[in-house]
Amino acid sequence: MAPEPVGDAQPMAIRGWAEGLIQLMMLSMVARGDDQGLGVRRSTVVAALSEVQALLGEPRFNWSDPAPWIELEREFGVAFPADFREVADAYGSIVINGQLYLKHPAGHLLHSLGETIRRDLELWREEDMAEFLPSPVGANPGELMPVATATTGEAVFLRVPDGPSSPWRVVVQEFDSPAWTLYEMTFSEWLLDYLKGRDVTLCARDRAPDGPFWEFLP
Repeated sequence: MAPEPVGDAQPMAIRGWAEGLIQLMMLSMVARGDDQGLGVRRSTVVAALSEVQALLGEPRFNWSDPAPWIELEREFGVAFPADFREVADAYGSIVINGQLYLKHPAGHLLHSLGETIRRDLELWREEDMAEFLPSPVGANPGELMPVATATTGEAVFLRVPDGPSSPWRVVVQEFDSPAWTLYEMTFSEWLLDYLKGRDVTLCARDRAPDGPFWEFLP
């Protein structure tokens, strides 16, 4: 069961998990000798969540323990992008606008990201399904990692970068057709466009006329 709102403690909790995530990213980059542009990357991490919050509302999950991510990334052999992790850590396993399912890897959740990825990797590796994607699913460069689904039949993938300096991209497949679209966007950019009512294969204009909303998955 996801934690309940914490009232006046929310701002402190949000700052706490954000600062922890930033510290982990900085330590990781320094360990790789990648200390250039840390200030820019730190600003990007904070700004992405701030923009999402401004549209979607305050998060109430605010997860700070990196252990589920470490376990998940070890299992699948890929380090998920920071902006995707920060949104999941903030909001947990939720449905947005009664349409888009986003999930977190914490083991106590009934709807966890790990279970979703395992199931969808198996599905999209079937011969009659693989032909509907631009590249295979998996964790190798150029492959697609399934991370989200929608009640309207779409599947959302993160495209693994071709190299260390290449960005993650988003691919959305329409389950009831052979159509797919590659978005030259990071996950947070794609999510922000969705929250703003723009057509990113998923479109929420008719689902959230009064603005985006979310609720925890049971």
